[in-house]
Amino acid sequence: MADRIELTGLEAFGYHGVFEHERREGQRFICDITCWLDCREAAAKDDLNLTVHYGQLAEMAHAVLSGTPRDLIETVAAEIADTAMERFGMLMACEVKIHKPQAPIPLQFADVAVVARRSRR
Repeated sequence: MADRIELTGLEAFGYHGVFEHERREGQRFICDITCWLDCREAAAKDDLNLTVHYGQLAEMAHAVLSGTPRDLIETVAAEIADTAMERFGMLMACEVKIHKPQAPIPLQFADVAVVARRSRR
């Protein structure tokens, strides 16, 4: 059993997408991140260095969301998940969900999202 740190609803403006207008005009993206780890030692010692600093996690994800344009939100989600696993060695797993609420779909819809999950083997 593992503990979780959840960061939900992180918003950023980015230029991801396969269409020219998405790259030119950009749009809002929303990111949810769930990190699985063992927080017992951090809690017992009340020590931030023994857990994930969620401010740093948010800043990293925001930088990716608002950074280099990608064709696919799958790529964006994977980059955030991979970076979190590399940066925070205590993570057992990380799940990143990227929402693209203004996706260019010519039908009424509530949301489109892609989820990337990484774990240690």
